[in-house]
Order: sequence, then C-alpha cells, then structure tokens
Amino acid sequence: MEETGLAYTWVHSLHSYLAYIVLAVLILAVANAITGLMSKRIFNMGKDLRLSLFALILCHIQLLVGLLLYFVSPSGLSAIQEFGMGGLTSVARLLAVEHPFINILAIVSITIGWSRHKKFVEGDKKFKSIAIFYGIGLVLILSRIPWGQWFN
Repeated sequence: MEETGLAYTWVHSLHSYLAYIVLAVLILAVANAITGLMSKRIFNMGKDLRLSLFALILCHIQLLVGLLLYFVSPSGLSAIQEFGMGGLTSVARLLAVEHPFINILAIVSITIGWSRHKKFVEGDKKFKSIAIFYGIGLVLILSRIPWGQWFN
C-alpha cells in the first residue's frame, strides 16, 4: 500500500511540475507560429521546427505521465469505480473525466498540427498549421486545468 502511495505522490508531483514547462513551451510555440505567420517569415528548420517539435514531445510525455497518474490516483479511475459517473461531484468529475478526455483531444489536435505542417513546403502554411492546431490544443488544455489545485 505504501508503494502505491509513494508512486502516486511521485507521479502526481511530476505531472504537476511538468505542466508548467509544457504550458510555457506550448505558449511559446503558438506565439512563434503566429508571429511567423503574421511577419511572413521563412520557416526556419532550426528554431521554428525545434520549438514546435519540443512542444509536441513535451505534450506527449505529459500525456503519458497523466495516463499513469489516472490509474494510480484516487481521483482518477478509482473515483469512477467507487462512485460511478453519476455520483461524482463537479470537482471529482473534472479530475476523473473532463481533464483527461479534453487533454487527450488537445494532444490529438497538437499531433495533427505537427503532422500537417510536415506536408507543406511554404513557411506560411507550416506556421498556419502549427498556429491553428497547437492553438486549439492550448485552449483545450487551459480550459480543463484544475486551477483551484494549481495555486494551493
């Protein structure tokens, strides 16, 4: 039982701290894509590509840590098993259902943006793909962050 508690604590801390890094890099990637699109800049295979790729990789790592947390956390799958979908409070529903589901959709959007940008040669289309799909992913992520827990 203590190993589960230790695993939960460790994974929860990793997921929480990594979230700040993921958000910062994702915001930078979206801002970079928007400024690149607006200024009609050439898509740099160094800076622009690496920033977008780094955001994608960090988002996927965060997803994996989040999925692991979902299965070891008392607020994840075990809350659904214990109370059922109808017995969850709004806070419990956010953590057990909405946060994981919406963030999976966000990662799917970001992954689509990355895949689409690779098909284009023109810098404006690359920037547009990243700006739109990474931006949608960012908005989805921001909409389902348990803000009350972040500042406690």
